[in-house]
Amino acid sequence: MNIKSARFNPNNGAEFYKVLKARVDDYFNSNKISRNGNSTMVIKTIALILLYFVPYFTLILGDFGGWIFFALWFLMGLGMAGIGLSVMHDANHGAYSKNKRVNDALSYVIVLLGGHSTNWKIQHNVLHHTYTNVDGLDGDIDAGILFRFSPNQPKLKFHRFQHLYAWFFYSLLTVSWTMIKDFKQIKRYNDQGLVKAQRTTYRKELMIIIISKIIYYTVFIVIPVLALSVSWWMVVLGVVLKHITTGVILSSIFQPAHVMETSEYPLPDEENMLEHNWAVHQLYNTTNFAPNNKLLSWYVGGLNFQIEHHLFPNICHVHYKKLSKIVEQTAKEFELPYYVEPTFRSALLNHARMLKKLGNEDVPAVA
Repeated sequence: MNIKSARFNPNNGAEFYKVLKARVDDYFNSNKISRNGNSTMVIKTIALILLYFVPYFTLILGDFGGWIFFALWFLMGLGMAGIGLSVMHDANHGAYSKNKRVNDALSYVIVLLGGHSTNWKIQHNVLHHTYTNVDGLDGDIDAGILFRFSPNQPKLKFHRFQHLYAWFFYSLLTVSWTMIKDFKQIKRYNDQGLVKAQRTTYRKELMIIIISKIIYYTVFIVIPVLALSVSWWMVVLGVVLKHITTGVILSSIFQPAHVMETSEYPLPDEENMLEHNWAVHQLYNTTNFAPNNKLLSWYVGGLNFQIEHHLFPNICHVHYKKLSKIVEQTAKEFELPYYVEPTFRSALLNHARMLKKLGNEDVPAVA
């Protein structure tokens, strides 16, 4: 599907978003607070960066072996996921700070996670946030033939097992970042004109990717191999453990937000128009989970409040809990859905059921 072809219906739901934005504006104005991060966000940033790098330097300086060696890599995985969810994510949305330089600097933390900022912005900010669950446009539901994340995608025989094998491949999510995914993505996005739209060039971004990969592999493979007394393959196993930990966490947060039994997966009509306006489309294809789990919400950067994030991606996640009450009430007034799974466990189970349903049934989509 052509990226510029699908259009949202400007009339179906416009009043809802107008009222909602006015109420959210009033919340910030009446409380005289910034939409960006605050001191809590700064403390969280420091804590998660320490969670990532303290185990790293402990490993390098202490030269530990055995279970401590792998425990340190596991902690790095927790820190890596936390930085991606709570720091880099807000920065790439321009929500961390009013200062663009601060956002840009923190967005490039993704280099030390093995990824590339421009690719992330295009796939996540531009495509996923605009065309959530629209097959052919939302890259987050495009996994090739390996998965059937949408009822609009072909169903193959082995998809009936996808609810079982998904978790293994989810664990490899960030491994692909560090190897070939960034190179493939930047080429595809350049061909689609999306790189130019980011006010950069293919050549510049390709060089950044190459340099960032060299930095990443130097920090996490070359230096440990040279500094530690363990075999090189132990270092490789440690890096893999770090990525498995991160991949499972990231997938477990992002997938239950959209690939759910309540999601509608709409398709454009004959005139390439989607049924609702953009904001209402988000409500029909997004799910919150575990709204009362403060620890989870802190660690995952408020992304358990995925509805609020999709409606207001430029607002820092530290405000999502308060905004959720405004969004839910407004959605009810307009008789629109506001999907919430009460716990993280129930969200994962719902996602697994949807994977099984997509793999075994011809789930009807909204046309």
